[in-house]
Amino acid sequence: MSSGLYITATQAGAGKSAIALGVMEMLFRKLEHVGFFRPIITKDPEDAWDLDIELMSSQYNLDRPYATMYGVTQNEADQLLSHGKKDELLEKIIEKYNDAREKCRFILCEGTDFVSSTTGVEFDINATIIQNLNCPVLLVADAHNKSMEEAATLTSMTLDSLGSKGCHILGTIINRVRPADLSGIIDYFKKTGLFPDQLIYAVPEEEALANPTIAEVASALGAKVLIGSNQLYRHARGFTVAAMQLTNLLSRIEHGTLIITPGDRADVIVGCMAAQSSDSIANISGIILTGGLVPEGPVWELIKGLPDAVPVISVTENTFPTALAVEKIRGSISPYDDRKITRALALFEQHVDIERMMDKVITTDATIMTPKMFEYELIRKARMFKKRIVLPEGNEDRILRAVETILRRGIADITLLGDEKKIRHKIRTLGLRMEGFEIINPGKSKLLNTYAEVYCELRKHKGMTIENARDRVADVNYFGTMMVHMGDVDGMVSGAVHSTAATIIPSFEIIKAKTPQTPVSGLFFMCLPHKVLAYGDCAINPDPNAEQLAEIAITSAETVKMFDIEPRIAMLSYSTGTSGKGKDVDKVREATRIVQQKRPDLLIEGPIQYDAAIEPDVAKTKMPDSPVAGRATVFIFPDLNTGNNTYKAVQRSSGAVAIGPTLQGLNKPVNDLSRGCLVTDIINTVAITAIQAAEQDMKR
Repeated sequence: MSSGLYITATQAGAGKSAIALGVMEMLFRKLEHVGFFRPIITKDPEDAWDLDIELMSSQYNLDRPYATMYGVTQNEADQLLSHGKKDELLEKIIEKYNDAREKCRFILCEGTDFVSSTTGVEFDINATIIQNLNCPVLLVADAHNKSMEEAATLTSMTLDSLGSKGCHILGTIINRVRPADLSGIIDYFKKTGLFPDQLIYAVPEEEALANPTIAEVASALGAKVLIGSNQLYRHARGFTVAAMQLTNLLSRIEHGTLIITPGDRADVIVGCMAAQSSDSIANISGIILTGGLVPEGPVWELIKGLPDAVPVISVTENTFPTALAVEKIRGSISPYDDRKITRALALFEQHVDIERMMDKVITTDATIMTPKMFEYELIRKARMFKKRIVLPEGNEDRILRAVETILRRGIADITLLGDEKKIRHKIRTLGLRMEGFEIINPGKSKLLNTYAEVYCELRKHKGMTIENARDRVADVNYFGTMMVHMGDVDGMVSGAVHSTAATIIPSFEIIKAKTPQTPVSGLFFMCLPHKVLAYGDCAINPDPNAEQLAEIAITSAETVKMFDIEPRIAMLSYSTGTSGKGKDVDKVREATRIVQQKRPDLLIEGPIQYDAAIEPDVAKTKMPDSPVAGRATVFIFPDLNTGNNTYKAVQRSSGAVAIGPTLQGLNKPVNDLSRGCLVTDIINTVAITAIQAAEQDMKR
């Protein structure tokens, strides 16, 4: 089994970082203890971190000191090479790589950035490093602004150079391919005869990955941010110098254009800012004011008072040198740019056969469900089923950012509830690119009367009238729940701004539990560093009796099976086995007996203490013959007080990611978000909801 993979490119600007990100994602799905290493970094650590190391560390929580993730700096490498000390350079790199390998099962190495004046020297250095690290190579071939012949020729030269050094070529990814060439470029490359036993894939050009953010532009120019500091994530898709009258300028603005104009052109500045509120003028990304000039007086007060203003930055240079400088700025994938990260990963997933590549890289017999594997399985399964999920909080920033990712990665079809004009304005304001989703305004929907009639019938035993039903169903959470009930969507996710009660009470009234005996309960997936556990019930039932606790355990076992977790159930108590007595212990003991009677196929132990359930060494002492003790995957808490506090304690003290609560026991899936949820939480919950819906469809 190989212990590493080396990624290098044919030249600078090939998109090596984006490909490395996709490969790292692939490795984390299958392996534990994956590391990242760069033999040579461009920046001095005292000045700034290497961008790719920072990206990988942030995205994959690589808990390692920065100094252990690179060999030498570019300055150190240049000095050693200029003094004929190539061997010493290699020794330094190999030593640090071997130190890193001792702490990691697998290491992804990313080669140099080709900043040297002599490209051939860098080819040679990369090939020599690869040879000495004994890593197979994945080559990123640059097809940007090249004909297929030009790209193939450059790739052939690079492969010949690597092959002459005895490097083992795993495969080649032709990156930044023109869409028109995508269908034929692989066949063209294969005609060279260089790829008999290699993987070869083609990834199209993605303009957004090369576009710098306004933050990157400001940093490169040494600019001062005047307004719009919360919008610096916007991408500059191009720039235009505003040297003409406003009337002519507005007709030439395209989406994402960066405006460069002298700071005293108040007409241009005010006009471009005002255009942000127009549906007929494209959305600019920002404005650069040149010459050290800024608007004053009423004009400046007007600009500052505009809501959701795009960034305005100021530079001391004049307009022409500023434009030349902007043209040279290359965008990078920042750890804070979720949109670029999402796009890079989506491109890799769509155009690379990940399973085949993994088989080529390594052979793994890993059986542990790591958090990254778990998240990957969520997305993979949800994409298979492609269910329609309704999100009642359609005007919430986090919801919209999550939807952009969900749509781009094909996780689910989405219906948003709310005022369409406000939602689309918010999408423009956030600079999001979203297509293929539905917006419904409950109060104006043609479905309202039908839903009101059905709801009135469901609640007539509670004295519900049609007038009150119409008012009730106009609420976004009730309307969304009715959509699920009527089969117009497959599931609902809410709670980013609404309380748990506001989210789930409609489901109790409308969708209802599968059976009167099955309580609705909340299951949290606890993503610890090296495993995923399930905690229930931590959200709904204050003090379930033995029968209810047994049903929660059975339902939880069925839930985790959906996500490829083998259920080994621990019925938690303050005592283990027969060591304790009392009504609380007796409740857990009786619940365990009921489960064993109803579902003899399930592995279950109870009563059992948490330490005996999770720690093999403790289990050997307290319950040596138990198939669950020390290996439990599903933890059932005796009451809500214990469960809720435990999951929060584990989450905060261990840094675990808590996904949930996943509601179980309903006839159709409705899931609640925390009001402090992150965009990733929303994406995962939507995926879970889609999988629940698919599972229920299969059981019907």
